[in-house]
Amino acid sequence: MTGLLPGVDPTGLPGYLQRLVAAAGDLPLRHRMQGATDTARRSAVLILFGEGPRGADVLLIEKSARLRTHAGQPAFPGGGADPGEDYPVGTALREAQEEAGVDPDGVRALATLPELFLGPSDNLVVPVVAWWEDPRDVAVGDPLEVARVARVPLDELADPANRFRVRHPMGYVGPAFGVAGMVVWGFTAGLLDAVLEAAGLARPWDERDVRPLEAAGGRPATAPGSLGEGGAEDAAAPTVADGGPGDPAARTVPRR
Repeated sequence: MTGLLPGVDPTGLPGYLQRLVAAAGDLPLRHRMQGATDTARRSAVLILFGEGPRGADVLLIEKSARLRTHAGQPAFPGGGADPGEDYPVGTALREAQEEAGVDPDGVRALATLPELFLGPSDNLVVPVVAWWEDPRDVAVGDPLEVARVARVPLDELADPANRFRVRHPMGYVGPAFGVAGMVVWGFTAGLLDAVLEAAGLARPWDERDVRPLEAAGGRPATAPGSLGEGGAEDAAAPTVADGGPGDPAARTVPRR
């Protein structure tokens, strides 16, 4: 089920979050509507909003440079579901705790966004939108997997000066953000782009500014996947995708 979770009352949430959860069932994702495989692994990512020292923000992690795939790439906390756990909310919260030290007791899950099928890794990913009711210090969980954790202000993400597009060596061109010393692109940037739009925070930016991924400071994934513009996009919801060259693009699964 996509949209507001049962029993959630959005009253009292910041206006941008109220707009986002109201549009959760029809998020403006750039995608191809194709079905998942029967073998797709169920996964989830947590899009965690809070009120930080510099205003409203969202939590991102940066993968360790020592990983075999997606080394050094920014992402939302997330990963595959464990047997018997409350999927997708329980999965997203557990991963955020393991990767970024987020205390689940201080987090209020609000809504789920449309399922996204990442063909290269055969993962069916559900983004879970949440509000950090009791923000605490965050810390890197397993340093072999996560290099750092960043609370990125929404104002910085929406700032036109921090927005551009990147061109992957394999031809994909899609949205990117230059924030917190990171180049956020691929799966994560595609979701952020849609979230800002749905939340009413997006501002006009120069989409003609296209930069080679490596020149922009990003690390190419092993292979593209996609959430964008009909072309191949990186397989990186880094904790849930691990594609190989020539693998099919990721796509959104039709609502059931």
